[in-house]
Amino acid sequence: VQLQASGGGLVQAGGSLRLSCAASGRTFSTYIMGWFRQAPGKEREFVAGISRRGGYTYYAESVKGRFTISRDNAKNTVYLQMNSLKPEDTALYYCAAEVSGTSYYIQDQYDYWGQGTQVTVSS
Repeated sequence: VQLQASGGGLVQAGGSLRLSCAASGRTFSTYIMGWFRQAPGKEREFVAGISRRGGYTYYAESVKGRFTISRDNAKNTVYLQMNSLKPEDTALYYCAAEVSGTSYYIQDQYDYWGQGTQVTVSS
């Protein structure tokens, strides 16, 4: 599986962005999907995860109520809608796919990673 993330950019605080992650292959619907981010000088952290059919979603406390993860299995794409952005959301955002479906939060459980898309929020 190859993952291609896009949609990052520079936005002012309070603004919105929508990230997309397109997956290759025919088995997209068998993976749980997640978004992670890594800010400069910090470790990569979980942002959001979504179940195979999209019925269950999970979020880091820091983004609850502001970010929404969704997926379109017909388009092999997962999205991250980010609203009310804050400067502390500035990071390189990665999408990832997990085969086993055992954990949404643990990055070591994910099998495939995209290349990352930069999100910069100015104050």
